[in-house]
Amino acid sequence: MTPGPTLQDLIDGVRADAQDEDALVQLSEASRTVADLEATSDALLGHFVDQCRRSGRSWSQISGALGVSKQAAHKRFSLDVPNFERFTDRARSVLAQAEGEAQRLGHGFVGTEHLLLAVFDIADGLAARLLGENDITKSIVEGQVVARIKPGAKTEERKLPFTPRAKAAVQNAVHEALQLGHNYVGTEHLLLGLFADGESVAAKVLIELGISHDAIRAQLLESQ
Repeated sequence: MTPGPTLQDLIDGVRADAQDEDALVQLSEASRTVADLEATSDALLGHFVDQCRRSGRSWSQISGALGVSKQAAHKRFSLDVPNFERFTDRARSVLAQAEGEAQRLGHGFVGTEHLLLAVFDIADGLAARLLGENDITKSIVEGQVVARIKPGAKTEERKLPFTPRAKAAVQNAVHEALQLGHNYVGTEHLLLGLFADGESVAAKVLIELGISHDAIRAQLLESQ
């Protein structure tokens, strides 16, 4: 097995990237590095789980290899979105554009942060409007994202895997639509779905910007 970076390697890397001896500056850089590592490891597992599924391996086999229960593996890595045809054209555009956002930032995966950025690219979508009403713009969100996950080197365009958290957000968008009694999944439901995992980058960014799931939901109900 190719050895990963040691703790000392990571410490040295953080100090080099911080370019400052101040402990708080280094702590901030360490936080960015950890977020970057978490997103990459999340995407790495998702890639190989998807590979196992395509080769016909069962969830029992996958959970055994991961050392977790079958239920836990299925919940984290599956993307069984029912009635995908119920996604509006705008919602489908967000999913497609999210990959473009990941490529633009030089990331090798599509995470919740890319879904959030893609929402702004569908300017006539309800999600973009709701965020705009809260004075949240794409540039503000992007600043928050790159503060957590550094942009990478631009690479040739290729199909990028969705992280388990991004897949869960899409799953949760369907749940949000059903909870609201809607027979379609729009950009607004994708936005609500991003709050599914409070540890995801998108949820952290939105919360830090003063937006909560309940506030967006209330806004949505008022606009109907």
